[in-house]
Amino acid sequence: MLELPRTSALARGWLIWFAPVQAILTVVILLLFLSDWRRLSVEEWVAFFFGILVAVWSLLFCVKVETKPPRDLPLRFNRARQRLYAYNFKYRWWNPFEEWRVVPVAYDWSQVRAERWRRTHFTAQGGAIIQFGVELSIVKPGTNEVIDRFPLTAMGADAHAWAYVCTYMQQGPDALPPPEPPWDHNDVLWCNVAMLLAPKVEWPADMDLESRTAP
Repeated sequence: MLELPRTSALARGWLIWFAPVQAILTVVILLLFLSDWRRLSVEEWVAFFFGILVAVWSLLFCVKVETKPPRDLPLRFNRARQRLYAYNFKYRWWNPFEEWRVVPVAYDWSQVRAERWRRTHFTAQGGAIIQFGVELSIVKPGTNEVIDRFPLTAMGADAHAWAYVCTYMQQGPDALPPPEPPWDHNDVLWCNVAMLLAPKVEWPADMDLESRTAP
């Protein structure tokens, strides 16, 4: 069994500190706003309530996006069973009010395809930021219809990770350099409050057993 770690964000743990700072600033602005005892216009009241709505959404978003995703999103590849097991996390970042949840899935290796993507973002100063990666697409057996899709993220070296995985699944571990020591997905830094509050990685018992064993 080959297991790869994945991260839900490139840098995680700093955004949660923005939430209390933003809440304090909102309270201060609210007090300053209400200290003016003149009669407020309709436009001012609309702007006031809109500001409160944005502040509440930002507070919920900062806390939830940092603490709700699990500590890691590992991928497991079982060569004996020719199966892929993914510890996926389903969410929509713009809606902090809905339930975000872990959805572990398992697919046959023959259903797995790799898609490389590349995006270019232009900055206000005229520069360009290029991002690229690899997504795993799952097709319906016997067709090219994609029924699921999720990222392959392994320390930013997606293309190399995909080549490593393919070699492992097709030729076995003897065709590869020795893997790194096992990764403890739940071992996080004591100073990273967001990761300490995040749920631990806990595979369903039956899937955990199946993904680690031969048929």
